[in-house]
Amino acid sequence: MSRRRPTARPKKNTFPLEHSILLTATLCLLAGGAVMVYSASSARTLLEGSGDGTAYLIKYLAYGTVGFIALQIASRMDLDVVRRLTPALLGFAFFLLVLVHVPGVGVNINGATRWVGAGPVQFQPSELMKLALVLYTVDLLAKRPKMVLTFRGIVSPLFVVAGAACLLILTQPDLGTALVIGFTMCALLVAAGLPLGLLGKIAGSVSVAIMLFAVAEPYRRDRLMTFLDPWAHASDEGFQSVQGQIALGSGGLFGNGIGESVQKIFYLPEAHTDFILAVIGEELGVVGICVLLFLYGLIAYAGLRAAKMARGAYAQLLGAGITSLILCQATLNVFTVLGLAPLTGVPLPFISSGSASLMTLMAGMGLLLNVANGGHSVVRAVPGSRADESRDRSRRDSRPRRTGAGGGRRAAG
Repeated sequence: MSRRRPTARPKKNTFPLEHSILLTATLCLLAGGAVMVYSASSARTLLEGSGDGTAYLIKYLAYGTVGFIALQIASRMDLDVVRRLTPALLGFAFFLLVLVHVPGVGVNINGATRWVGAGPVQFQPSELMKLALVLYTVDLLAKRPKMVLTFRGIVSPLFVVAGAACLLILTQPDLGTALVIGFTMCALLVAAGLPLGLLGKIAGSVSVAIMLFAVAEPYRRDRLMTFLDPWAHASDEGFQSVQGQIALGSGGLFGNGIGESVQKIFYLPEAHTDFILAVIGEELGVVGICVLLFLYGLIAYAGLRAAKMARGAYAQLLGAGITSLILCQATLNVFTVLGLAPLTGVPLPFISSGSASLMTLMAGMGLLLNVANGGHSVVRAVPGSRADESRDRSRRDSRPRRTGAGGGRRAAG
């Protein structure tokens, strides 16, 4: 009697290691962000009589949920669809940046007009522009890989479009977002093969332009001088920077405990947004900051590894661009809080209470997860690249072999 062979069980769909690392790190950052936003905002809102202290937490959870939906959609989209939607997204971002300056539409907060909307529903168009410029640059570099070899090829149309966006952002004024865009564009150009000599010339020219912009207005000059010696201006321009450093120093190695920060209540402005890292340092200490940096390090490792292993030039550059965007913004915020960079107003990715930044970066992370999972697209590889070689190899292997001498049936004899 013959025995029946056990039927093979269908294999479960497993995600690559890079996908799992990226998703885990993002969810850990979101969980930590919810805890720290509540800790940094609840005491002050209670003392000010602005509610029960959960307003910013509810806002963070609401926009985080929208962002997570955007992440799920972006992680499953065909990348060809993303490429086709990029011009419309870029045009919409430009439209919103212009709309910011329309009276009655743009919202002015603390002397800066960076938002559109009304009441509690507000959106910062520069956050959308960051993602739109990354998608535009990636598509352009994938279609024209040799443009990075000459300065003229980079200037038109890449620098024209990115420069126009940065000028609109600088008029808000928002130097921090413009710097994040600039650093991300440089990282993308390097990933596309920009010669180091040309990179030095571009970086030097941009640095001179930034310096001229920084000293053009008195308040920007004061902010620059404050950065050089914040303790000499501790009672005015350097107040926020000094209070942030005090918070970091008072936390020590292990911190004072969740909810035990003193600086967030009476001294530290914008504790739940730009300077939430200082609250983390005071409540969780050096260990808490190291854990946070470790999570960003995981995103860097998995994101760049996913970009390296991606199929086709577009997916490779997309992975590098989204990873660079997250890391550049995180680095600038950390440097600002530590006193290594002037105050820029850039939120900490996935942690700070910033609705537009949170939703945009979540959508960007969805695209990065898409790349890490293989990319749902048929993309063209750059000639000579590994992806191009593997594609040609697979084509050769799939061709039917011709019969003939040494390749067909041998004659009897």
